[in-house]
This record gives sequence, C-alpha cells and structure tokens, in this order.
Amino acid sequence: MKKKTLKLLTGAMAFTLLSGCGEATSPEPVTAEASAEPNEVVAEATEAPTEAAEPTEEAAAESVAIKDRSGNEIVLPEEVDSIISMSPATTRVLIDMGYADKIVAADENAQASYADELNADTIYFNMMTPDQEQIVALAPDIVFTSGMSSKDGVDAYENVREAGLCVADIPSSASIADVEEDVLFIGQCVGDEAAAQVLVDEMEETIAEIKEIAATIPEEEKKTVLFELYTPSADYPMIYTAGPGTYINEMMELVGAVNIAADQDAKWPALTEEAAVAADPQVILSADMYTPDAINTILTMEGWENVTAIKNGDVYLLDADEVNQPCHRIIEALKDMAVFLYPEYFEYDENDEVKPAA
Repeated sequence: MKKKTLKLLTGAMAFTLLSGCGEATSPEPVTAEASAEPNEVVAEATEAPTEAAEPTEEAAAESVAIKDRSGNEIVLPEEVDSIISMSPATTRVLIDMGYADKIVAADENAQASYADELNADTIYFNMMTPDQEQIVALAPDIVFTSGMSSKDGVDAYENVREAGLCVADIPSSASIADVEEDVLFIGQCVGDEAAAQVLVDEMEETIAEIKEIAATIPEEEKKTVLFELYTPSADYPMIYTAGPGTYINEMMELVGAVNIAADQDAKWPALTEEAAVAADPQVILSADMYTPDAINTILTMEGWENVTAIKNGDVYLLDADEVNQPCHRIIEALKDMAVFLYPEYFEYDENDEVKPAA
C-alpha cells in the first residue's frame, strides 16, 4: 500500500523529506525551484530572450528548429546522447522517460534528490551560478535550463549559447496544463514524444478520476486549507504559501478544497501568523523541508491552539519533491492531497492509485 499515513501526528517523515531537497538549512524568505521548483519552489524569474547560435550547414540538415518554452529559437540535434539538466523537475522527467544514463551533468538540487538514480560520474552544478566553461567542455547534445537560473534579465547560460550548444529553457510553470506541455517539450527535444505522452496520459487519467470523485463532495463539506512551504519561526516569522495562478492552488481546487490564500494578490504570498490563524484552516498541508519534526512543530505552535486543523490533528506532510517540482510527479502529491483531506471520499487501491472510498 501507499507509503503515506493519513494522519501524521509525528514528524518522522520530515527527516526523510529533508534529504530530498538539499541540506536542512533555514530558508530564504523567497525560495527558488530548488526542490521547488515553488522551491522553485518558488520565486518568479524574469527570463531574458536569447538568440540561438547559428548551426553549421551540415548541422542544419540534421536538426530541427523550434522554440523552447521561453520562446527562444533553438535548433535540436538529430540525436541526443548526452544531456545536461539544470532543473530537478526536468531531471525527474528524463529519469522516468528512461534517459537517466544520458544525463552527464545536473544541478545540485537534483543531486540531493536523485543522485542514486543517476550515473555515479554525473557532474553537478549550482543552478544559480553554473560553471559555463565546464558545461561547454562537456559538449552535451542539449542543455535543459530553468527560468529560475536567469533572474533579473541576466542570462546565466550566455556563454553556453554563444558556444553553439543547444540550450532549451523551461520556465517554472504555473498551471497543470503548462506542466504537461513542459513534459511533452522535453520528449520532443530528446526525440521521444511517445515516452513523454505516456507520462502526460497518466497525469490526465489520475486527474479525471480525482475530478469525478471530488464532484460528489457536497459544498458544505469542502474544507479550507493552508498550504505552507515551511513552518514559521522566530528567524522567519512569515508563512510562504501558494496563491492564485499556481498549479498548487489548482491542485487544491481539483480535490475539492478551498485555499485560504486564493484571494491573495501574489502567486506566492507571505502570510503573517496572525492572518493564518484568523483564517482558521480546517487542514494544514506542509511541504516543509527545513524544520525537523515539522508536523509536531506545527501542532504545538504557540497561539495556534484554537485553529481547527490543530485541534483536530489535521496536519499533513507532503513529499516536497513531488509538490514543489513542476513535472508529472505533482500528480503523486495531488493524490496525497485528496486522501489526506477527504479520506471518506478517496482512498488508495493496491496499485497506489486513488479510488472512491469504500
């Protein structure tokens, strides 16, 4: 059966998840696709349009010109035998498509989460300050980048592009539909659209099943939810959460929940503890990868004693990689959301798929 326990009254899983997204150090007030891709988790980056290097006449005859997910013109090689993936979400897609052995380098966040699924000699770079000279020296067929790497209009891969390598950028997507397009784009880039389509089809199948079950939940039974990226502390007193225009908000809506931050102006708003307590969420979902024993920490926070979620023990820890990295694996977090929030309507079957509760 599924690895999840429906009501996590201890923080044992927190320690497991800490290893999934890098070291358990205190978060910055705004997080980046690191695990998130909203860590990716979450900050919005400004991508600078760049020009693709002009291919040689011989290469042009063997390649395909397309636009990447940022709208940049790129030229795909005819064959892809070596890949650099500078986004953990992209790395996850490539692994699940069967391309782990072709990844010669990745970012350090992917190292924290997926090193045991990649080649032992894989090289790892910092996502925000990649060693462009070494990337060029590796001469990969394609380099996948994230919009998180090029902030404030600064192209972190300018020298790589100028060297003539194919650099395919994938910004942090804000909707499930965009995530699906990202997966299909990756499949197109490596010349394996069929494998990518399988992942998207599986997403769609799960979404359809969840929507069908969620439609049976009466309006009066729909629960209010606080999603938190990490737990507030004296050093970081704000609660960073997912607001409107994010795939996480969309996921909560799909399972029939009401996001208490859905009325905020920002996609990734920062709530004060006072505001969160006043909203009185019925359920708290956490993707905290920094706080040891996160669930018990949340359950015992001073001043939260009268919050409905705390009183009822309805505090759950989601897998940070699954929920924060915008790729096909968000569907796993979606399934957990459904079962955690509405065990009377959703349950797991023997294949770890959701079904109507008996």
